Amino acid sequence: MAARTKARRRALDVLFEADQKGKDSADELLELLEQRMHVTVAQGSFPQYAVDIVEGVAAHRAELDELLSTYSQGWSLDRMPTVDRCILRLGAWELLHNDDVPDAVAVDEAVHLAAELSTDDSPGFVNGLLARLLELKPTL
Repeated sequence: MAARTKARRRALDVLFEADQKGKDSADELLELLEQRMHVTVAQGSFPQYAVDIVEGVAAHRAELDELLSTYSQGWSLDRMPTVDRCILRLGAWELLHNDDVPDAVAVDEAVHLAAELSTDDSPGFVNGLLARLLELKPTL
C-alpha cells in the first residue's frame, strides 16, 4: 500500500473518531490529532501527510461542509453515514485545497476508501459528489 494511501487511512481514523465524539471545532479536532500522534505508536509513526489532511480539514471544515451539503442532492450531512461524511471531507479537502494531489487521484482514493469501509452504495455516492465538486472547482 502506498504511503499516501496509508496516510489517508490514518487521517480518516482521526476524522471518524472526532465525528463520533462530537468534536466539531478545529481546536477539538487538532487536540484529538495530537493525542493520536502520541498514542498510536503500535501502528508506527503518524505520517506527516495524515497530519496535513487533518489540519487541512480542520482549517476548512465549515467551507467543506457547506459545499458537501449544497451539492449532495437530498442528503444532509447528518443523514450521511459517518464514515462517508469523513471520507467526503477528506476527498473534498484534497480536491480543493491540495495542489500536490492530482484531482483524479483525490477522487479515486476517496472512492477506494468508501468501497473498503462503507456500504455498497457509498462508492457511487462519494464518486458522484466529488465529481460534481471537481466539475465546479474552477468557480468555487
